[in-house]
Formats: sequence, structure tokens, C-alpha cells
Amino acid sequence: MRLDGFGIMVNDMAAMIRFYRDVLGFEIKEREDTSNVYLLKDGTLFLLYGRKDFEKMTGQRFEYVKGLNGHTELALYVDTFEDVDIEYKKAVSKGAVSVMEPSDEPWGQRTCYIADPEGNIIEIGSFNRPFER
Repeated sequence: MRLDGFGIMVNDMAAMIRFYRDVLGFEIKEREDTSNVYLLKDGTLFLLYGRKDFEKMTGQRFEYVKGLNGHTELALYVDTFEDVDIEYKKAVSKGAVSVMEPSDEPWGQRTCYIADPEGNIIEIGSFNRPFER
């Protein structure tokens, strides 16, 4: 078994598509009125599932967190400390909610946190060197 991608359940598909496409630069080919969206960022598959559609498909009801969601984090890496500040300011100016402004952490990382329209936490961070897998 291998990891193919990951996803989140969303309430307002159109708003979430616009956020991930227009604010964070994810590649999206689906329309805004769909119930299941495949996004691609740097070779990683990220999916948005409509909550109501998923519940209908599974025949079950689920509980959803309201407000800022501390259950998961989506981490985005940039090559330099300066890029953290630039991308943070860019995202907030385009509508991302600021959770924590850029700061230098004791473990050598510069990081910040924003939230998407439904409160999912997104980290933008760097160790001031190009990304290594």
C-alpha cells in the first residue's frame, strides 16, 4: 500500500476551490459546482470532498469542527526565511486568515500559520535551504 494523497471534507466547495487555487496556487481542473475535487501541488494529490455528498455516499452522518480546526495541518515549504514572510503576506492579502505571524523557532525553522475559509490550519515554513525529500 502506498500513500496516494489526502483530503478534507468541506462545506462550501466554491469558496474552498477559490482559496486553494487563487491564494495558494494549487492546480485545479474541476468546476466550482462539483462534489469531489482533485487538486495537485508539487506532485501531491489533495482532495476536497463535499460533506453532504460524502454523507450521502456513505449513508452516515459525521461531526465537523467549527472555527479554527486544530485536528490537522497542511504544511507548505519555501526555500528561504524571507519567502516565509513574503508568502504569508501574500496569502493574508488574498483572504487567508492569520493564525500566527512569521516567527523564528528554537529548532531553526521560520514558520507561520494561516487558515483557509473553513478554519483548516496551513503552515508556511522554511529551514532557510531548498527543500529536500
